[in-house]
Amino acid sequence: MKKIELEILGLSSSQSQSGSFALVLGEKEGSRRLPIIIGMFEAQSIAIQIEKINPTRPLTHDLFKSFAQQMNVRVQEIMISDLKEGVFFSKIVCTDGEKEFELDARPSDAIAIGLRFGVPIYTVESVLSEAGIILSDMEDEDEETGEIPTSSSSASSSVPATTGKSNISDVSTEELNTMLNDALEKEDYERAAKIRDELNKRS
Repeated sequence: MKKIELEILGLSSSQSQSGSFALVLGEKEGSRRLPIIIGMFEAQSIAIQIEKINPTRPLTHDLFKSFAQQMNVRVQEIMISDLKEGVFFSKIVCTDGEKEFELDARPSDAIAIGLRFGVPIYTVESVLSEAGIILSDMEDEDEETGEIPTSSSSASSSVPATTGKSNISDVSTEELNTMLNDALEKEDYERAAKIRDELNKRS
């Protein structure tokens, strides 16, 4: 079974399902894209890891990482292994140093965990053949819907967030730092990411 490596290309609000998000994965050595609809919590968890934001309290996927490390278990890779009736299936490939084993998981959870361990994400040809979108097709769809996938470095900026101000660029640096601390305390990580990006622009 040949593995095809994927990378995260974007995370944006889903046009088809309210309250959901589209996680767009891309073939590293090709032009096909694999969009997967995920929930708000998983989107938030993926976004804050991409943005390198440290939550004030561990999220579920952080807890999994801590538990695995305490048990001397290491995640080796994430595999999006199958697609049945429109539902994606994935596996978290782990090792305890002696034997390798797999855990079944939803792709959104598996990817959120994989990001925390810094491991590659793979799929197989059968999944890409059935659900993959050629880049040119996806660009046409984006023009029709107005939804443009973001780059992985700014994925969380697509997650809706409000700062309480009409334009955070008009807020002073001191106020932004206060807002950032407030957002972190409230665990509003999407808002925190936007504020942090604005602070980074000024530094």
